[in-house]
Amino acid sequence: MGWTFRHPSILAAWPLASRFALAAALVSALSLTACKKAPTEPPRPTVEVTVVTVAQKETPVDFEFTAQTQSSREVEIRARVDGFLERRLYDEGALVKEGQVLFVIDRKPFEAALQSARGVLAQQQARLLVTRQNLARVVPLAAQNALSKKDLDDATGNEKEAEAAVIAAQGEVRTAELNLSYCTIRSPLKGLSSFARVQDGSYVTPTQSGLLTYVYQLDPMWVNFSISENELLRYREQIAKGLLRFPADNRFDVTVIQADGSVYPQKGRIDFTNPAFSQQTGTFLVRATFANPDGTLRPGQFVRAKVSGAVRPNAILVPQRAVLQGAKSHFVWVLDQDAKPHQRVVDVGDWHGDDWFVNEGLKPGERVVVDGAIRVSSDAQIKVVSAPPGSGAPGTPAAPASAPAAAASVPVATVAGTQARPASP
Repeated sequence: MGWTFRHPSILAAWPLASRFALAAALVSALSLTACKKAPTEPPRPTVEVTVVTVAQKETPVDFEFTAQTQSSREVEIRARVDGFLERRLYDEGALVKEGQVLFVIDRKPFEAALQSARGVLAQQQARLLVTRQNLARVVPLAAQNALSKKDLDDATGNEKEAEAAVIAAQGEVRTAELNLSYCTIRSPLKGLSSFARVQDGSYVTPTQSGLLTYVYQLDPMWVNFSISENELLRYREQIAKGLLRFPADNRFDVTVIQADGSVYPQKGRIDFTNPAFSQQTGTFLVRATFANPDGTLRPGQFVRAKVSGAVRPNAILVPQRAVLQGAKSHFVWVLDQDAKPHQRVVDVGDWHGDDWFVNEGLKPGERVVVDGAIRVSSDAQIKVVSAPPGSGAPGTPAAPASAPAAAASVPVATVAGTQARPASP
């Protein structure tokens, strides 16, 4: 607060004592103002954090796919002749043996047809006998010029014609025998039977109505999954950069995880990859084969296929909770030698259990803030504490994320999948 005198005559009119009093008041006011100090901010609290030291190591990776089981031989049981279905001789849904009788078609019309064919064959065989005997008489007479050349030619032709007729009659007999055998319908393999599509007494034909049932072979069992084109290109790039390596000869181990979470005890191998992409889905089929001696796996089950054998060489893993999402990228807090935090932009890859692969941005030996990273700022006071029990360390195995994968070539690409990765902003 200050006073301004507009005219010096006003101050001159004041008594001398008043002017001294005024000056003293001004000096006192200025002293009080100068003695006031600006308020100080309270000290920032120390942030307690846990840290992990960055290390490179060769890390095995597993990839999971949504898959479906399929019988390695799914056989349609069909009628091969026309007729009335006499009876069904198997229990629907039961395990049937190779050669076991499943259905019987009325045999009587085919037995009669076989008998007629055999009668025709007998007639033709008798005719052949006569023509041969006739030729045997004609040949010596023609040699003595007792018969004309035409008579010899006719006898020879009749004998050849009779032989051909016998062969045709034999074919008719064989056809009749086959048709009769088709009345007894047997299972061509050992497997699980389906329900009967046609009931006893129905008229069946070899056309569309001839489908009677299915038989599914259970051992071995196929497990099918798909890989997308995008994943194929992505993993080709990772292999080219040395971020991913597949086993020799692409001999991956495949494990089936059933719907209740239980692991099927038998290991499988990939034995087929479709070289062509599906135009409908943009993926191509991969198939693994599993031994299934006890019939545990059934056709059509939805399972998870875990593919093992790939490794990430010189991989850097940090816990997922250490990686934060910024406005433009992911970042972590790195502590220097004085325990001061510095923000570091990182290029993250796939998840690996509770950890995250870091492709770029970190070096071995650096310390990264894990717990408490969300409360860290560039000017924060940091206190490093021990990690709580059970918090785990980078690289701790856990369930891999689900996704398909690909590789440098189509056969290689078909044996690995990708883990889920959040999209970078």
